[in-house]
Amino acid sequence: MKQPYFYSVSEFIAMGEHGVFVWSCWAITVGMMLVFILYSRRQRQALIKQLTIQQARQAQRTTKAPTHGNKPSN
Repeated sequence: MKQPYFYSVSEFIAMGEHGVFVWSCWAITVGMMLVFILYSRRQRQALIKQLTIQQARQAQRTTKAPTHGNKPSN
């Protein structure tokens, strides 16, 4: 039968005195992933808002008939 590598949770967390390095790397990685997700969601919301405004402006331009230089001929 195979012996477990860690006999307790505290040994697992300590990781043979490498725990500080291992868990700080995990924390930094997870933190950066969360920051990236939040940043991406905010950028997406800002882009959607910007595109909505741009689309509304375009709709206003197309509904107004151009009056300059287009006189009907008799």
